[in-house]
Amino acid sequence: MREHWLAQREHGYRWAYQFMLWIALRIGRKTARTLLYPICTYYVLFSWKASRGIKTFLRHVLQRRVTLKDLFSHYHTFASTLLDRTFILAGRRDEFDLHIHGIDILLDRVDHQQGCILLGSHLGSFDILRATGLATRNVPIKLLMHQENAPILNDVLGKLDPSMLDCIIPVGEPDTMLRAKECLDAGGIVGMLGDRSLKHEKVVHCKFFGHMAQFPSGPILLASILKVPVVLFFCLYRGDGRYDIHFELFAETVIIPRENRAQGLQESTERYARRLETYCRMAPNNWFNFYEFWKTDQ
Repeated sequence: MREHWLAQREHGYRWAYQFMLWIALRIGRKTARTLLYPICTYYVLFSWKASRGIKTFLRHVLQRRVTLKDLFSHYHTFASTLLDRTFILAGRRDEFDLHIHGIDILLDRVDHQQGCILLGSHLGSFDILRATGLATRNVPIKLLMHQENAPILNDVLGKLDPSMLDCIIPVGEPDTMLRAKECLDAGGIVGMLGDRSLKHEKVVHCKFFGHMAQFPSGPILLASILKVPVVLFFCLYRGDGRYDIHFELFAETVIIPRENRAQGLQESTERYARRLETYCRMAPNNWFNFYEFWKTDQ
């Protein structure tokens, strides 16, 4: 599974990204959204590997045959969140209709300068976090992130808001743990996505929609080492700038007993997988893992 998503080539061109940004920010959001239709049609017709991964996921969730309409809707949701990302990075956050649930769980800890881990996934948009009330708290926020799959897009968007790149801690570097700890010790937030594993990273096998899938061990292990609260974060796109944002307390402290490390890691990861499954059912077309996610039963 790891090799599938790590090996995927970025499907896009610098000029195309820059053109879309120009359309969006100069001519307007409504005009830019009309361009998503031919773009998504292209991906439905020609992005076969990604489409195969989407179909596998939707079959498990919807329990029926996946139609071209389902596939188009999936691509359109993803493209819409990318378009919205440009407005967020450009500082135009008042254009969004946000319905936020449970953010006090996070703000209470931020206001007491208690560092915490924000554990999300590739379900919906992580960037909408910038449009919540958290942005006014002047709290340091770092994101542990693997950047190698979309270097062109990250570079283009980074020019909209250079601070975006400053917020990223690359995973797998010698100082990754140290930089995360420094942010947490300063009362900040470290964001992680818990549904993709890196090459050579140990994985935990969990049932996900009734089939065995691989989840990374890193996020849970890191949380147990740093001993800070873990808050789950899911932001679901609902159409035309509308988002449902959910925060849940996962654990005040993730405890993995030294004498039974494997079982403790398994139980915590399975609990995360169950919560992810719950939110996937709420908005299946928000699933942005465009590869074969399941280890078996394809």
